[in-house]
Amino acid sequence: MGADVLVTGLALIGIVILVSALLSGLVDKSGLPQVAVFIFIGAALGPAGFGVFNMTLDSPVLRVVATLSLTLVLFTDAVTLNTKEVKRHSGLAFRMLGPGTLVCAALTALAAWWLLGIAPASAAILGAALASTDPVLLRTLLRRRDISSTTRQALQLESGLNDAVLLPIVVVAIVLTGQHNLAVDGFAKMGFGLFILGPGAGVAIGLIAVSALDLIRKRVGVRRDYESLYSLGVAFSAFAAAEAVHGSGFLAAFAAGLTIAALDVELCDCFVEYGGVTAEMLLLFTFVIFGSSLIWSGFTGLDTRTVLFAVFAILIRVPVYLLTLLGSHVDRRGRLLIAWYGPSGLSSLLLILLAVFAGVPGSDHLFRISALVVMISIVLHGASPMLLTRFNRKAEDLEPEAPIPPPAPEPAQPVGAQSVTLEEFAQLEKSGDQVVLLDVRTDRSRDTSDGQAKGSVRISPDRVVAQANDLKLPREAWLLAYCA
Repeated sequence: MGADVLVTGLALIGIVILVSALLSGLVDKSGLPQVAVFIFIGAALGPAGFGVFNMTLDSPVLRVVATLSLTLVLFTDAVTLNTKEVKRHSGLAFRMLGPGTLVCAALTALAAWWLLGIAPASAAILGAALASTDPVLLRTLLRRRDISSTTRQALQLESGLNDAVLLPIVVVAIVLTGQHNLAVDGFAKMGFGLFILGPGAGVAIGLIAVSALDLIRKRVGVRRDYESLYSLGVAFSAFAAAEAVHGSGFLAAFAAGLTIAALDVELCDCFVEYGGVTAEMLLLFTFVIFGSSLIWSGFTGLDTRTVLFAVFAILIRVPVYLLTLLGSHVDRRGRLLIAWYGPSGLSSLLLILLAVFAGVPGSDHLFRISALVVMISIVLHGASPMLLTRFNRKAEDLEPEAPIPPPAPEPAQPVGAQSVTLEEFAQLEKSGDQVVLLDVRTDRSRDTSDGQAKGSVRISPDRVVAQANDLKLPREAWLLAYCA
C-alpha cells in the first residue's frame, strides 16, 4: 500500500510539472485559467474518473499539503513585496486592505449570518476566507502588459498583504466558536502567541537566515539556484520555530518573508526567479488534490439561499472597491478592473480548512459553500484575462498596420548567443555599430545600488519590449541588457 501511495504521489507531481510547463506559453498568450486545467486533472484521477485516489476532509495527506501550501502562500506574498513600494503607496495599500478587504469580509460574513443562518463566529470565518484573493489566478492578470502600473501595484499590494490581515480573523473566530473554553487570561495568551510569538519567531529566523547567507556569500559564495531552495527552507523553518513556542506558524512564515524582503534584495529576486516557480508547482498540485472530489462538493445540497449568497460574495467586491478607490490615483479603467477582479481560490479554501482541522462544528458546510464560490470565481475571473486579450486584439485589428522596418544589418563580428562579455561589448563599440545599453535590473536591485552604467537606458524587466517601442529605440542598433 505504501509503495502504491508513493508511486501515485510521484506520478501526480510529475503530471503537474509537465502540464504546467507545456501550458505556460498558452497561458501567457491567451489568459487561460491554469488552475481550471489542474482541477479537471484531479477530477479525472478522482473517484468519478480513473479512481486513482479520493481525498476527504479528514485525510492526513490533505492536512500536510494544506499546511505546506498556506505557508508558501503567505511566505511568497511577503517575500515578493517591495517594501519601498509599500511605503511609497501606503495610502493605496490602506484603501485596498482597510475599507476594501475588511469591509468585503464583514459584509460577506453578515450575509452568511442573515441568508444562511450561520452562527456569527463561523460566518466571520467564511467572510474572511472568501475575502482573500487567489495568488495563482491573480498572477495571470498581473503578467499582462495592457494594465497600468498603478493598477498592477494595487492588486499586488492586496494579494501580498490581505492573507496576513485575514488570517488572524479566522484564528480568533475559530476560538470564538466555542471549541476552546478560554478565560480572559486564555485570550491574552492566545493573542500573545498569535501576534507576538509567531511574528517574532519569523523575524528571528529571517534575520538569522539573512545574516548566515550574507556571511557565506562573502567568504565562499552561494550558487544562485540554491538560494531559491534556501528561501523555501527559511519559510518552513520559521513555521516550525513558531509552532514550537506555541505561536502562529503561518504568521511566522509571513514575517520571515517580510524580513527577507526588507533586508536581502538578492535573495528576494532569486526566490522570484526560481523558488517562486517551485511554490507555484505545489499550489497547482494542491488544486489537483482538491479537484479529485473535494471542490465538487460545492454543488451538493444547493438551494436558493446558498446560490444567492455565492452571487453576493462574488459581486459585493464591485461596489465596495469602486467606492474605496474614489479619489485615488488609479484611473477609471484600473478602478473597474480592480473592483471586478478579486478571484477566490486556493487561499480561501486553505483558510477554511483551518476551521475544518480545528473541528469547528459545521466546518464541512463552510467548506462546501467556499468550494461553490471558488468554482464560480474560477469560471468568471479565470475567463476575464481571455476576454481582455480578445478585446485588445480586436482593437489592434482596427488600427492601421505599421510599416515593416528594414532588416537589421549583419554584425561586424560574432558575439555571444545568450550573453555578451565585456570584451565583446568593447569590440562592438569600436566597430562603429550603434549600441544601446539597457538597465533591466529589478526595482529592488536598483534601489539598493549606488550607481548605474554610464549612458544606459532604464527599462523595467517586466516590460522590456513594450518600453523599447515606447522610447523608439533604434531597431538597427544592438540592444544589450544588464541586470546586475
